[in-house]
Amino acid sequence: MREARDRYCRLAVETHDLEFGGLMPSGRSRRARPVRSEFALIRRLQAQAAKPDRQVAIGIGDDTAVIKTSSTEWTLMTTDLLAEGVHFDLATSSYEDIGYRAAIANLSDIAAMGGAPRFMLVSVAIPSTCSTTQIHQLYRGMMRASAPYRVCLVGGDTSASKHGLFLSITLTGVVRPGRALLRNGAKVGDRLYVTGTLGDSRAGLDLLSSRRRRTLSAAHRRFLLARHHRPSARIAEGQWLIKHRLAGAAIDLSDGLTGDLRHICEESHVGAEILVGSLPISAACHAYAAAYGLPPQEIALQGGEDYELLFTVPAGQHARFERLLGQTSFHCTCIGTITPKRSGLRVRTERGTTSPLPLTSYEHFRRPS
Repeated sequence: MREARDRYCRLAVETHDLEFGGLMPSGRSRRARPVRSEFALIRRLQAQAAKPDRQVAIGIGDDTAVIKTSSTEWTLMTTDLLAEGVHFDLATSSYEDIGYRAAIANLSDIAAMGGAPRFMLVSVAIPSTCSTTQIHQLYRGMMRASAPYRVCLVGGDTSASKHGLFLSITLTGVVRPGRALLRNGAKVGDRLYVTGTLGDSRAGLDLLSSRRRRTLSAAHRRFLLARHHRPSARIAEGQWLIKHRLAGAAIDLSDGLTGDLRHICEESHVGAEILVGSLPISAACHAYAAAYGLPPQEIALQGGEDYELLFTVPAGQHARFERLLGQTSFHCTCIGTITPKRSGLRVRTERGTTSPLPLTSYEHFRRPS
């Protein structure tokens, strides 16, 4: 039996290797090739995945999956994994801050679809260096972020960890049938909008990690650190967009403007032009940029984890959008337009010159060039 089991295990491993492009045949030396691109890996896994059930309206490739669960509402499902040393540093973040940001990352995915969050499952792998009190603080942060939306924690899992703290959240939500905001709905001529301000979280992270101390007011410093540790999920804005049928496509800004805009353009088969002078940048981020001698527009383009919404408004809806926006307290800024695919992604300066928009957003596994 043991020999049969060993033969089965060897066959399973070799079959798995072949499905991922083939490694050296059995008997030869093998060298595992490291993953080079997060999104190339996702596309390969998507191709390998089984054909989805007819209930699956949207599978791999958007901010959440969309499942046709009833005639009155569809279910949204999303999950995020956070690893110590990759997504957070215990030297600069409290356990409550880590839990809060982890919940916001999932809530923001639901916001990008225009949905309402409902139920949450949490799995955590705990190293021996963590105390029970610290884990309670971690969960307190998650619950404080989720409380405004009446999200219920309904389960999860715990495990020991030999290599740092790991936190995984799965969140469900609901949306009206056929009304979810997707990445593939952008059309040439659409206006590009973003909620809030950009670059604040990146500036806050830099303040935490930088050894250089420059003159920055206490108020600006507090604002940037709060935007990093305690960001907001734009749930109300997403629901407002689908209520009035204002948006063609949408995504949340988790990796950064340049990378997340690229996702919309790839899924919609279009290009885009960003107006640098129109990027919404807070006074605190401007002050930070001046203190450290950095162009504030670059911080806005490159920064991730702002968890704002990036969305398109059809040209014929622009005047109506602006009129309805004026009746709310939402802060939305037009930052560009959708262009033909052949134009690619470009950025226009305040002088009117254009150039290709460089991909500067964060991507797992990418090696520095």
